[in-house]
Amino acid sequence: QVQLVESGGGLVQAGGSLRLSCAASGSITTIYSMGWFRQAPGKQRELVAKSTGGGVTNYADSVKGRFTISRDNAKNTVYLHMNSLKPEDTAVYYCNADIFSGGIVYSTRKDYWGQGTQVTVSS
Repeated sequence: QVQLVESGGGLVQAGGSLRLSCAASGSITTIYSMGWFRQAPGKQRELVAKSTGGGVTNYADSVKGRFTISRDNAKNTVYLHMNSLKPEDTAVYYCNADIFSGGIVYSTRKDYWGQGTQVTVSS
């Protein structure tokens, strides 16, 4: 079993900064990718930023130049550094990870999700 635990959300004024963290723990053999999605009220969940193997990253157009994703592979942790926040960034942010768990008898590769952390940007 794998768990993703997020932290770092909160309330911030427009133009401010926040850093989100997500730590993966449990039966982990390989992490293929880690990333962040967000969902605002009444909207679909959307990709914010993703980090795959080899240091490849991709971002939603709406956050390019403002948000930075980084990983600490030794800690199985992904961060989202959010600068120049806007009211439209207000959403619940979810951590996502593509993880392979290999065992002697049973192995699996699947997507895991964190519980979500609220980010609210006031104008």
